[in-house]
Amino acid sequence: MKNRCKTLVLTSLVVAIFSTALNAQIKHTENTLKLMEGKASPKASIADVEWLAGGWLGSGLGGISEEVWSKPQGGVMMGTYRLIIGGKPVFYEMMWLTESEGSLVLKLKHFHPNFVGWEEKDKTVDFKFVSKEGSRVNFSGLTFEKIGDKDLKIYLALKQKDGSVREELFTMKRN
Repeated sequence: MKNRCKTLVLTSLVVAIFSTALNAQIKHTENTLKLMEGKASPKASIADVEWLAGGWLGSGLGGISEEVWSKPQGGVMMGTYRLIIGGKPVFYEMMWLTESEGSLVLKLKHFHPNFVGWEEKDKTVDFKFVSKEGSRVNFSGLTFEKIGDKDLKIYLALKQKDGSVREELFTMKRN
């Protein structure tokens, strides 16, 4: 009887731990997840996303989207993004994908076409790592999905003025 109780307690503990890990993330939009408030990102390293390195060109936000990522060095990948509509730049982003506290965080800053920043000087928009599932790497509100060697889908949860959230799809090809 004692062994059966020990097994039951141990099984309950494993189920509780597994449930907590799964519940640290919740569905944000159809293709994005987010971390629950106060939860830490799971373990990850820059090696989990090094396949992003290189140039990507495609569509998103109603125009031509271009994203370029450096190869990882020192636990960091640098990235740039630009949106072109009607042959003119609409905005730019500077991004850093970095290892932090045993996991990953993607930090970015937006810039107007004249290169004036949107965020305050010491502020960034941060996307904490949520999970890696097959060909998908999920950050809070942002998902990268690798399709073969040449295709990439990026899903972005965008908060609207009315407080609702909509998902934007970027369809990219390696260039």
